[in-house]
Amino acid sequence: MSDNITASASSERPTWWRHGVVYQLYVRSYTDANGDGIGDLGGVAARLDHIATLGVDGVWLNPCYPSPNRDGGYDVADYTVIDERYGGMPAFEALRDAAHARGLKLLMDLVPNHCSTEHDWFRRAVAAGPGADERGRFIFRDGRGAGGSQPPNNWRSTFGGPAWTRLTGPDGEPEQWYLHSFDAGQPDFDWSNPEVADMFDDVLRTWFDRGVDGFRIDVAYAMVKHPDLPDLDDPAGENPYSWNQPGVHDIFRRWRALADAYERELALVGEVWLPPAEAADYIRPGELHQVFNFDLLQQEFDARAFRASITDCLDALKHVEGVPAWTLNSHDVHRAVTRYGLTDPEPPATADLNALRTRARGVVDVQLGTERAKAALLLMLALPGTAYLYQGEELGLPEVQDLPDEARRDPIWERSGHTEHGRDGSRVPLPWRADAPDFGFSLGPDHPEHAQHTEAEPPWLPQPAWFADYSADRQESDPRSVLAFYRRALRERRNLDPDAPLAWLEIQRDDAIAFRRGDYVCVTVFDGPPIDALPQWGPAVISSGTAGDTRTTTWYCTAPAE
Repeated sequence: MSDNITASASSERPTWWRHGVVYQLYVRSYTDANGDGIGDLGGVAARLDHIATLGVDGVWLNPCYPSPNRDGGYDVADYTVIDERYGGMPAFEALRDAAHARGLKLLMDLVPNHCSTEHDWFRRAVAAGPGADERGRFIFRDGRGAGGSQPPNNWRSTFGGPAWTRLTGPDGEPEQWYLHSFDAGQPDFDWSNPEVADMFDDVLRTWFDRGVDGFRIDVAYAMVKHPDLPDLDDPAGENPYSWNQPGVHDIFRRWRALADAYERELALVGEVWLPPAEAADYIRPGELHQVFNFDLLQQEFDARAFRASITDCLDALKHVEGVPAWTLNSHDVHRAVTRYGLTDPEPPATADLNALRTRARGVVDVQLGTERAKAALLLMLALPGTAYLYQGEELGLPEVQDLPDEARRDPIWERSGHTEHGRDGSRVPLPWRADAPDFGFSLGPDHPEHAQHTEAEPPWLPQPAWFADYSADRQESDPRSVLAFYRRALRERRNLDPDAPLAWLEIQRDDAIAFRRGDYVCVTVFDGPPIDALPQWGPAVISSGTAGDTRTTTWYCTAPAE
């Protein structure tokens, strides 16, 4: 007997955010239009057709607001405009119009847990001194111990080191401490202060009024802290007082009401690193539209692990309104080719459970990783809900593990005392043309925006020589390339009924899984020999490998499209 599992029940065809595919753009690393070595919105617009021809429904821009970039733009100094380094507001407006002309939705990244120490509010809070109203927008506390020399509690930063930094007053004397869950350049807001909520209401309205179609919400489950800021029994372990506090749901109900007041389809998607049952609480009626199901991304390439993760996620969603957002790659984790191809891991250099699952380093069998990543991608695209792709995965890029230490920019590298390498390896600028300088990352002197630079600056992160083998131009003409496979997979996905529930099929194999959705059957062999297709499945319409391959996902269809 099969189990029918669905992410939503609807008599009408779902809106785009219930079934679409979104392409994540790490803007700094996509394409550099003006030659300064940093990707920009002009570069995105110039190569927007690469994204459109993949067959996706929307794009999500990582932060491109003004920022000192201590954490890749997630330290925001002004939420209301685009940084001039990325082309400013004119570049945003041109990209918005170009995206919409191609039928692509445009999502921005919202960072509501913290801002930059260069944000006007924080500068004013520092200048105002202890006890001032301006400090009430952040989490300032007096220290403990003699002279307040010890932090207010024993919390640790997610990036390593203490979660508190002490200010020095104008007289040179040390004074209060401020909380930063991440880098010291990212002070946490105090969401119990109504001014914070009002400010972010204005931010949402500003961008919705400019035509943005939604937001991905950074660390959506971390904005509210336990009011007592209690000590942890194990400072090196998980911190239940800074994640998943009940008050965060009040924020999302407020934002959902704000979004629903607009007469067009808007989407709010939460970054929530919680188990499926807890993550599902964030898409209850009246809250977020989507929540990332990171549980699948964290699994090893194993049939039982994948089936259990998918089942747990969809079971948790039976009584909620929103849908899962599936992904296998992002700017925060090692690329799937490397994760699935890791054959000889290095000893762990961190106690962070998430980093251990998603950023392990070591020897990689790239061919093995590529086969597994393609199989996992095709399986993911068959699931109910939305799917998110990360730039470069359509080229089959592995993680760049061997960046020179002096080139690393991720604050994790410094805050861990150079023991954890961080996330730079998934953020290396993309290779477009195998024989061009910097693999075509810079558009060159003929591009209008390039006139301000006589010669292109080198990319902000160095590209390895082997990137030539993964360049987009070489893959364009190769029907066997990973790029060609992604286009075929996304084209076939459009024939899936988005309302069709998932029904597991029992195939008596521990190394394979199979399920039906509507006219389609998806079969993934994780190891061992191929599976003989049953006649009632219909003909194969797409496969991640060739006949006889193991580590392959194949779709069958009883009513294949003409």
